[in-house]
Amino acid sequence: MARIVTFGCRLNTFESEVMRRLAQEAGLADTVVVHTCAVTAEAERQARQAIRRARREHPSARIVVTGCSAQLQAERYAAMPEVDHVLGNAEKLDPAIWRALARLPAGGRLREVGDVMAVKETAGHLLDGFDGRTRAFLEVQQGCDHRCTFCIIPFARGPARSVPPAEVVARARRLLEAGFAELVLTGVDLTSWGQDLPERPRLGDLVAELLRAVPELSRVRLSSLDPAEIDPRLERLLVEEPRLMPHLHLSVQAGDDLVLKRMKRRHDRRTVIALCHRLRAARPELVFGADLIAGFPTEEEAMFAHTLDLVEEAGLTFLHVFPYSPRPGTPAARMPQVPVAVRRERAARLRALGERRLEAFLAAQLGKRVRGLVEQGGRGHTDQYAPFRLAGEPLPAGRVVELAIERAEAGALLGRPT
Repeated sequence: MARIVTFGCRLNTFESEVMRRLAQEAGLADTVVVHTCAVTAEAERQARQAIRRARREHPSARIVVTGCSAQLQAERYAAMPEVDHVLGNAEKLDPAIWRALARLPAGGRLREVGDVMAVKETAGHLLDGFDGRTRAFLEVQQGCDHRCTFCIIPFARGPARSVPPAEVVARARRLLEAGFAELVLTGVDLTSWGQDLPERPRLGDLVAELLRAVPELSRVRLSSLDPAEIDPRLERLLVEEPRLMPHLHLSVQAGDDLVLKRMKRRHDRRTVIALCHRLRAARPELVFGADLIAGFPTEEEAMFAHTLDLVEEAGLTFLHVFPYSPRPGTPAARMPQVPVAVRRERAARLRALGERRLEAFLAAQLGKRVRGLVEQGGRGHTDQYAPFRLAGEPLPAGRVVELAIERAEAGALLGRPT
């Protein structure tokens, strides 16, 4: 079976499972696939490191490199002596490509990286299961039509395109039949779902149809949401529908309005704060996370302080922090840069604040009874996506349990099934 090393987002995780199945169906053995990410220079550095490690540890294996960084820098990866094959983001999901790889003689090389901006379809792959997982990612959207000044991903993923509702429902049913207890709807720009379909439906329409058509679906999560694109129907469902888990992750990026404008984001700090307050007032158990960039070009200390303040004012709990990383070809890379040391120091301060926020949230759970999904090794996540460990005997993965929370330690809850 092919070994897959995955970097980056939840969509990459989904696509890694697609590639695992395609490689298996093609009969590929002794193969290592490095699935790259292009969000930061650090992610690309880690991918190159993984490629070299894979060659050292598996000297006779085929090394296949794919993903966003490979799409953008195919020649660079093809020039690495450790790499045998380079596949683009569309080609990596093409069964014919994997069959062609299996037919190549020893020493043969394949480089298939097409024009992703010309791709019009989403990958139509149905997955029967994810290796060892109790939670399945369900791709409903691909690509992005926005042009945030710091982001290179639209050029790696191509234009925004949506999976039609009937296909989403069919995929969900297949995953439930395979035994999954929870589905995560995911995409590159999830909240833009439907804008390329007839009648231009919104994400709220898709979620409503999925819950209506698949009544046995009891647990749904949404991957990262753009605060500027949460439509009224989706907001109503987030408040009223118990099958939507009470955890939202928002693509916030900054808390200063001028920085947000220079990022070419479509929300301001007031929008984020009002959204969190409004949803939490209507559904108090909702917990929020956010992506945040520290040290964006031109960011002064007072501007960064606004981001720190936003975390408190919006009541954010789970922070995903990046020090700004210039991406060649993006407008932000040509702006006046904040020194690298300052970016890292600000990112460290944001992460420290996130750790304090998470610790306070976990401490507030002591003595409560909460629901959670058991995953692997007696661990799992609560409905609010707080990590937990089971006290006592481990329970089967995939089981939804009620837990009495006894203590919090090492960033996780310790709970005893009731």
